[in-house]
Amino acid sequence: MADEPTTPDTGASPDKGTGSASGASGPARPAGKRRRPRWLAWVMVLGPGLIAANAGNDAGGIATYASAGSEFGYSTLFVMLLVTVALVVVQEMSARLGAHTGEGLMSLIREQFPLRASAFAIVCLLIANLGLVVSEFAGIGAAFEIFGVSRYIAVPIAALVVWAVVVVGNYSWAERVFLLLSLAFIAYPISAVLARPSGHEVAKNLFFPHGVWSKEYLFLVVALIGTTITPYMQLYQSSAVADRGGDPEDYRKVKVDTITGSIFANIVSMAIIIATAAAIGGSGPLNSAAEAAQALEPVAGSGAETLFGIGLLGASALAAAVVPLATSYAVAEAVGVERSVSRTFREAPLFMGLFTALVVVGAGVALLPGNLIQLLINMQVLNGFIAPIVLVFILILANRRNVLGPAVNGPRFRIVATICVVAVAVLAAVVFVQTVLGWAGIG
Repeated sequence: MADEPTTPDTGASPDKGTGSASGASGPARPAGKRRRPRWLAWVMVLGPGLIAANAGNDAGGIATYASAGSEFGYSTLFVMLLVTVALVVVQEMSARLGAHTGEGLMSLIREQFPLRASAFAIVCLLIANLGLVVSEFAGIGAAFEIFGVSRYIAVPIAALVVWAVVVVGNYSWAERVFLLLSLAFIAYPISAVLARPSGHEVAKNLFFPHGVWSKEYLFLVVALIGTTITPYMQLYQSSAVADRGGDPEDYRKVKVDTITGSIFANIVSMAIIIATAAAIGGSGPLNSAAEAAQALEPVAGSGAETLFGIGLLGASALAAAVVPLATSYAVAEAVGVERSVSRTFREAPLFMGLFTALVVVGAGVALLPGNLIQLLINMQVLNGFIAPIVLVFILILANRRNVLGPAVNGPRFRIVATICVVAVAVLAAVVFVQTVLGWAGIG
């Protein structure tokens, strides 16, 4: 991207090392030791960026993307293309803040803004994230029910596993588990191919706007923004980079991870829309996330339903860990106490205690009877309302030289970032006004 922020010069000479005639730097490799393949070196830098972006494709996200495909066909793909650009910009700023300051987003908000501002931010996040934790465990239950396993068995076991991954292990171990769960998202592009969509229609709707521009369409667009640029993703991104031990010298790797994760996550999002649009486009809103999987069966056979179920399970399990973890990071940072996956209960009682409480409450509420599909989509709209608040904080922090020094946003990057934030805020404001007018019986 033009005018991207640069990492401060460390002053190290590029030719300092062996002093060989060729000018190669660094110690010579032992005889017989092969250089690591480029693709493997790229894979090994993946971490918080991929995890944070993929966590946004959670149970609520799947329900929202699938509903977009079933209700409006391919017409939201152009919106998702624009949202992808915004996601890359926002996640990159979050990662840069974590890498260059060694602190999480909420910790920086506490230090750089008045107490009332940070308190307002944490209250907004707690309201949004509590409902999301419930939806993630509901998604786990729905995924297992596709395979004939009762949610009353699956959800408690999943909650115990999620809790153990974070509380018993350390950050490195937890990150490996999260990355493994991310592999489940490959199921969605495969489902999109099996659904045999029209390539011409996909391309036309992806690169040119085909919006319906009705009240329902705008409502869904804000839900798409809310589930794609979810506030907990930015919180997790910055906190996990800091927790991982990232620093300015490692930022190039962090940036690759962040951009790769954001693009991959939105390829998955668009694949869900394409798969559902090809199968049942124009049929109206869905009644359950599992309905999207079942709808693919007449088009692609039972294999598509299985793939969709695997993806739903992996997505929900990943977010069931990341959402309460991001919330715990935020609260601990807001009050200035110890927070790290590598700490014990005794060393970080608030951090670990809040994570445990969120997992228990989320799993418990998810076991209550009822259809949660509308709750899932409404939670994404709520996140769409809250996202601009968090994005404004991120933009201001990334623009402050006293926070990032030479890595501060450059002029052109600042313009692009501002446009992204303003666009999200305007859409959220329009839908908020429409919602309030609807409550009042106007319009």
